[in-house]
Amino acid sequence: MRKVLYVILDGLGDRPVVALGGRTPLEAAHKPHLDALATAGQQGLVVTVGEGIAPESDVAVTAILGYDPFQYHAGRGLLEALGMDIPFRDGNLALRGNFATAGEGRRILDRRVGRSLRSAEARALAQAVQEQVRLEGAEFRFEASVGHRCVLVLYDHDQPLSAQITNTDPAYGRVGALGVARIVVRDEVETCVPLDGGAAAARAAELVNQFTELSRAVLEGHPVNAARRARGEPPANLVLLRDASDHVPHLPPFSERFGARFACFVEMPVERGIARLLGMGVVEVPPSGRDPAVYAAWAQEALRQLDRWDGLYVHLKGPDEPGHDGDADAKRAVVEGIDRHFFGPLRQGLGERQDVLVAVTADHATVCELGAHSDDPVPLLVWSPGLAADGAGGFGESSAARGALGRRRGVEVLPLLLDLARRP
Repeated sequence: MRKVLYVILDGLGDRPVVALGGRTPLEAAHKPHLDALATAGQQGLVVTVGEGIAPESDVAVTAILGYDPFQYHAGRGLLEALGMDIPFRDGNLALRGNFATAGEGRRILDRRVGRSLRSAEARALAQAVQEQVRLEGAEFRFEASVGHRCVLVLYDHDQPLSAQITNTDPAYGRVGALGVARIVVRDEVETCVPLDGGAAAARAAELVNQFTELSRAVLEGHPVNAARRARGEPPANLVLLRDASDHVPHLPPFSERFGARFACFVEMPVERGIARLLGMGVVEVPPSGRDPAVYAAWAQEALRQLDRWDGLYVHLKGPDEPGHDGDADAKRAVVEGIDRHFFGPLRQGLGERQDVLVAVTADHATVCELGAHSDDPVPLLVWSPGLAADGAGGFGESSAARGALGRRRGVEVLPLLLDLARRP
């Protein structure tokens, strides 16, 4: 069996942009290494979760790792908690959070604090909330993760809590238990309400609303925010919560389901949580931040780890953020940086090896014109010695639409890669 190197470029997919000559950021990027892999390999399109569903990353990653999220997903909150090593058991309530900037009343000025919140600032704010907020009849763990991101786990003393509640973050809704991006986003904090008539959901909603109100009071007067205001930076004076989880799902381990041992390279807690839930190995790598040169270290570590595992799942966050910011030129530049600093050293390190299959795709499209995730299909390339080139061209959405791999569902991708890797 060939070694599988499965690389996910977060939010890579996009739509043509007038300012880029009618090309997508991927198509406009100078990316000789990705283009070389695509030209020598095969391409296709992937609908990661389903038609009409603009998935969050956790839902989409679950799918492209071969697990149907409609069957196995339990909410992003749990995955974030697992990724942060926060204690959780059935009946607790875990939620993903964003530090945000609030105006008067319930108005939201910026859902991500202008993407300028430093992780050290977020940790100081989270510590203050942890120490100063007291909930009625319940305890909680509140921790910052990366940048504006945070995690909340609620523990009620007397009863289990239910995830059948709405988000306070207006940018995301639900399809069943799945978190989905909304195309039209209001600029007001939403009140958390129960989705059923049970006491567990009512209590969960009550605690979420308590936490939202009490944490805001702490954040408003914190020295970190005073310093940010003095520098002309937006304050992180609000926590938006979404994607509640109330139990740990029972998933067949990855190695048993697919007969292969995989490890992951990830920098965000949600992807680390998914890997742990599936029983995959976790390779610690430095966070990339906004420095694409860090990806060279990722490439070198991937080359070192490749012979220890049947496959590696590598998740690079880069393209997603400029997509959310609506900055097509910055997204193009991120792709170029990843091509140069990750795929360049990777191809050089692989040399003439005949026992490796490389696949590159995305977990979802993050469309610049929307500033949000969409249900657009994402491109997929597969390269391996002995795999006949399909002549579709360089890597991009238009080329992928012409590729021999056709149009596939997210859950079909990993089985396809393993099938190709096991062929003589």
